[in-house]
Amino acid sequence: MSASRTLISRLGTIMQLAYVPGDLDGALRYWTETMGVGPFFKISNIQYESAKYRGEPADIDFTVYIAYWDDLQIELIEQHNDAPSIYSSWRREGREGLHHVCIKVENMAKARAICAEGGATVMQEIALPGGGEAIYVDAGGGPGSLIEMICFPPENYAFFDVMRDAARDWDGSEPVRLVG
Repeated sequence: MSASRTLISRLGTIMQLAYVPGDLDGALRYWTETMGVGPFFKISNIQYESAKYRGEPADIDFTVYIAYWDDLQIELIEQHNDAPSIYSSWRREGREGLHHVCIKVENMAKARAICAEGGATVMQEIALPGGGEAIYVDAGGGPGSLIEMICFPPENYAFFDVMRDAARDWDGSEPVRLVG
């Protein structure tokens, strides 16, 4: 490995562990009741400008539940349709456990270039209103081998701060809170 080569792990800090559970209610109970993580913020039917799965346009209808465990975000994902995606393929394969880790990057073009240099394949891309972008790359195997990289406008990150603050003061009540 060249000393000048930037590794994918150095693009940003892991900010999230994400799961696509077969039993969403069970997963929510586990995280809130057993682990004491919450509250989860439910963002239904994510709105995006465009999505691609394996380079092809995709119409993915999904909801996310986000909570904080200290400074680490826990995300549970539920896809509502059968559109091809990293979520539906995971469920079709009957897989459980860690689906992906997420890192915040400052420059998505640089992140894409470094991933390509490292041999990682972009599996899914989502462009959000207002300029936010997320890509999911397969870095070549292992459990939870997908890596999500996000580059969002500052106001999106500000909402993450609201979620983190709610977790710090959470008393166990209202474990799932609707957003919007």
